[in-house]
Amino acid sequence: MAEDSYNEYSQLLDRAKAKLPHETEVHERLKIPEPDVMVEGKTTVIRNFSDIADTIRRDPEHMIGYILRELGTAGTLEGKRAVLKGNVGVSQISDRLSRYIDEYVTCSECNRPDTRIVKDGRVQILVCETCGAHRPVRVRKAGKQETKGLHEGEVYELQIEDIGKRGDGIARNGDYIVFIPGTTKGISVKVKIVKISGKTAFGTVVAQ
Repeated sequence: MAEDSYNEYSQLLDRAKAKLPHETEVHERLKIPEPDVMVEGKTTVIRNFSDIADTIRRDPEHMIGYILRELGTAGTLEGKRAVLKGNVGVSQISDRLSRYIDEYVTCSECNRPDTRIVKDGRVQILVCETCGAHRPVRVRKAGKQETKGLHEGEVYELQIEDIGKRGDGIARNGDYIVFIPGTTKGISVKVKIVKISGKTAFGTVVAQ
């Protein structure tokens, strides 16, 4: 009789274990949709922008603000779509989305995407729901080299990454976006910084 009771208990235990989710499923990384991009006239449309924001659990307005700032262009949300001014390549959009996720989604301690943003006064804090780590979202991850700030009047060698809506070349230096007239994408130039406004800078090419 005791043996029958033990067998029945074992069967119930096995059934209960079978219904439990596997640990690998709980901790599986988010599968972020690839941006569905199309060009409509003089605009570029990300048709599944809202789906991407929902997947990473971030406000679409916050995300598009970052994307537009990084690309140096204007745009707006239209329902589930993001509409950007100008012809923006898929690789450029994917790169900015990756940077956004790295800065505003991924935990710097466990590299998990299971995070949320909370405000502590004026500071946004990224809180990891997996390991409990906290960090300000603007702080660079450990191990990444910090880049020095730009200074007006100084000369820097910069790589032109994009072309802005007005035809100016766009380069990056740390957190700064630099606009350089008369340049083309893909070249490296020596640039004198003539004006800095916030994290946006304007420069002119220095003769070689």
